[in-house]
Amino acid sequence: MTQSFRTAAKSNVSEAKRREAIDELVRADDTRNLAVLARVNGLSGGLRRRAVDGLIACGADDRLEELASDRSVPSGLREKAKR
Repeated sequence: MTQSFRTAAKSNVSEAKRREAIDELVRADDTRNLAVLARVNGLSGGLRRRAVDGLIACGADDRLEELASDRSVPSGLREKAKR
């Protein structure tokens, strides 16, 4: 688990730092952790969407397909993952 992932997942960290951590995961092409963040119930919808956008930016088609078919993921995020 990377420091960026831990920062993004922590609830006691500012929203801005969490967004920055997600952006770091995108730059590192860390699609595994981005997919985990997209599924985390405790994360705000905006951060989960940012993680899905990161997967799109990384071209992580396999991870996006998994999210699109995962019924535990909110329907809006599943639709976004289908793009």
